[in-house]
Amino acid sequence: MTGATIKRDLRTGRSLWADSPGLGIPVRPLKEAISVDVAIVGAGISGAFMARELARDHSVAVLDRRPPLMGSTVASTALLQWEIDLPLTALSDRIGAAKAKRAYLRSRQAVDDLKRIVAEERIVCGLHDKETLYLAGDAYGHRALAAEADARAAINLDSRHLGPAALRDAFGIDRTGAILSGGSASGDPARLAAGLLRRAAADGAKIYSPVEVVEAVSDPDGVTLLTDIHHPVRAGAVIFCSGYEFPEGVSMSGAEVISTWALATKPRTPCPRWLRDTLVWEASDPYLYLRMSRDGRLIVGGEDEASPDAHADKAKLKRKCETITRKLRRLLPDLTFEIDYSWAGAFGESATGLPSIGPVPDLEHCWAVMGFGGNGITYSVIASQIVSSALRGKPDPDADLYRP
Repeated sequence: MTGATIKRDLRTGRSLWADSPGLGIPVRPLKEAISVDVAIVGAGISGAFMARELARDHSVAVLDRRPPLMGSTVASTALLQWEIDLPLTALSDRIGAAKAKRAYLRSRQAVDDLKRIVAEERIVCGLHDKETLYLAGDAYGHRALAAEADARAAINLDSRHLGPAALRDAFGIDRTGAILSGGSASGDPARLAAGLLRRAAADGAKIYSPVEVVEAVSDPDGVTLLTDIHHPVRAGAVIFCSGYEFPEGVSMSGAEVISTWALATKPRTPCPRWLRDTLVWEASDPYLYLRMSRDGRLIVGGEDEASPDAHADKAKLKRKCETITRKLRRLLPDLTFEIDYSWAGAFGESATGLPSIGPVPDLEHCWAVMGFGGNGITYSVIASQIVSSALRGKPDPDADLYRP
């Protein structure tokens, strides 16, 4: 018998990652006014990469109105890909071939940099190298994927096109074509962020929670953050790493916040052997994506909806996960699985699939990092590199790709 069973005690609305072990982080209350070189607003994955990068040669304060990690980080499915939501061919049409090439190569380098950081810092987060299988769908068919594979090969990216017969033989999937790419990964985003924050704390960063920034006031010498507990934070520079909660006054031109849904099966779900080493996603709108965790859970997501708050609807969570389950069964009809967790969260989209990383207009010494697209963790690495380079007086050569 094939299909899915839903547990009676299904953990609806709670992310799998919120129950991860090893999430302890040294957190303190803000009891007085402080002054630092850099204040980072947001203690999720973007803030964690930023803090780890900057704490080595700056005094750093990380501020969050929630407990660390409990924003969009735990809503992630943590497919650590270099592939951008918009294919290279389509991105070239939007921003030009030269910039599109730079964006893809920088994304590919960022995944390698992420793996290097995890190894150097000895962060235990279930990081595992993966290939990516990009399936033809209703947005891009097999001819478009064949052209995409050629475009990637032309800039030395590890991708090859599979026809329907090769796809069936290797993966048992009945589609008109796919692209198989190397160099991606998967992991536990909460444990990764926790490990990065602990490394930053060991270098002197201080993490304050709960504290909400209610206003930022800049002047030629720096920024004063006013907080809900009336203790100001003075900083030479402020970096907003607040996920999809946009700082007031930051333009969202060309981008929007939407809702997305995901589920996880019980551990040790019987799956085809190839799924252990392969991330899967579709060239469809909305697209289905899936992968296996180190403990044998199948993690599946999709059904994105153009609403910034639909993810808060509990009834919709049930319906969306039923739809995801049906799509998964159509894709892999021999699977038998039992759903253990289901959750939803906010997600950002942009016209190019690229993030927004740059100075906040009309607010001196302030930066905003907003990880639009399906590569939020990969973009967090890039953001930490671009902003830290700017603060050290050495502008990053790719900063223009991500400027708001």
